[in-house]
Amino acid sequence: MTKLPILARRNLLVGIGAGLLPLSSALAADQVPTPRQTEGPFYPTGFPADMDNDLVQVRGQQARAMGVVLHLEGRVVGVDGRPLAGTLVEIWQCDAQGLYDHPSQPGRDRRDAAFQGYGRMMADADGFYRFRTLKPVAYPGRTPHIHLKAATGDGRLLTSQFYVAGDPQNERDGVFRDAVRNPRQRELIEMRLAPANGVEAGALATKMDIVIG
Repeated sequence: MTKLPILARRNLLVGIGAGLLPLSSALAADQVPTPRQTEGPFYPTGFPADMDNDLVQVRGQQARAMGVVLHLEGRVVGVDGRPLAGTLVEIWQCDAQGLYDHPSQPGRDRRDAAFQGYGRMMADADGFYRFRTLKPVAYPGRTPHIHLKAATGDGRLLTSQFYVAGDPQNERDGVFRDAVRNPRQRELIEMRLAPANGVEAGALATKMDIVIG
């Protein structure tokens, strides 16, 4: 795939709001927070040189990551519905083969070097964040998921995970089951995927608000 020019990549990442699903009910003032979940064993021990919010295209490489592209966006808000501007949002996940970029990952030498694996960005003045990444895949012992951290300017830190809504492996995943003991929290971690029409051919899109207590 031909690498997108810098301006085109920027427009692609910032212009996906109109064609996606409606924002979740996180704007209501009685929201439960996004459930806290384990960081897991594969948080980066060292950050990649390119750690922007486009994980599919590594700066300086022509190849695009293997897998189905996913446009993930939403707002970071408090339980009162107010946007948390300037929150640092991080995501990390395995590649399309189920391999993390981590020293403890068996078979790490086979991972897709065209997949960034980790990205970060600051939520804007309205609390919006967005990433271009991959639809997560399963690996032994876990259902498909994307890890996330959100650190607010006032020192609050949330570590959680997003899952693909309806994936049959979810209910067999202990981390997922623990997180949805409160039924109201299920919608805060289940990604409902839809075609990214008008954004990127063959890609998917989802909106996930991050609610921090």
